[in-house]
Amino acid sequence: MNRPYVICHMVVSVDGKVTGDYLAAPECVKATDLYYEINREYKADAFACGRITMEGSFTGGWYPDLSAFDAVEDEEDFVPDTLEGFYAVSFDPKGRLGWKENKIVDEDPGYGGAQIIEVLTSQADPKYLGYLRATDIPYIFAGETEIDVDRALLKLKEKFNINKLLLEGGSIINGSFQRAGAIDELSLVTAPIIAGEGKPLFDECGFCAYSETQVRIHDGAVWIRYKK
Repeated sequence: MNRPYVICHMVVSVDGKVTGDYLAAPECVKATDLYYEINREYKADAFACGRITMEGSFTGGWYPDLSAFDAVEDEEDFVPDTLEGFYAVSFDPKGRLGWKENKIVDEDPGYGGAQIIEVLTSQADPKYLGYLRATDIPYIFAGETEIDVDRALLKLKEKFNINKLLLEGGSIINGSFQRAGAIDELSLVTAPIIAGEGKPLFDECGFCAYSETQVRIHDGAVWIRYKK
C-alpha cells in the first residue's frame, strides 16, 4: 500500500452524531474513557483532524501576527531533517491554525508531544508558510483549493514514514476521506445517548460496505470495529 492504513476512530451517539453537548454529559464519560484507551492500543504513527477539531482541542483560536514573518512564495513542501516520533496531522486547507510551538501540548499521553504536520492547499498565505518555517512546523501541499486526500496520504507515507493513521476529525474531513475511499477501518465507540443535534460521522458520504470484526462492551459503551 502506497499510503498509510487509515482507521477512523470516533465516539458517536446512538443516533450517529460526533459533535454536540452529549459529549460533555456524565453518561458519555465511560465511552470517552474507552475511546482513549483504544486510541493508545492502536499504537498508530499519527492521528489526523481537520481545522475545526484542531482549533477546538488544541489551539483555542490563537493566530500569529503574520506581518512578523517573511513570505515564502514557492509551494515546496517543508520537511525538516530532525523529525521523529508520533505525529499530529492537521488538515488545514487555508492555513488558519495558530500553533505556539511545533508539538502538541496536552496532558493526555496519547496526544501530548506529537509533532505537528500541516496539510495545506495553494490558498495558504505565503507569510503563513514563513511562520510555519520559523516555528519549525513541517508542511505539505495537497491540492489547489481543496485537500486532495490521496495526494496527502501519499506524501505522509513517503516523507514521514506514516504507516498507520488514526482519523479523528469531524464530519467534513471524515467525509473527504470516505469519498476518496481512503478509510480502511472504522473504530466506533457508541455512547448510550441520543444526541438529537450535532454533526454526523460523515459529511456528504457515498456507499461503502464494511464487516464487523470485533466488539467490546464497557459500562454501557459499545466499541465496534469494522474492516472494509
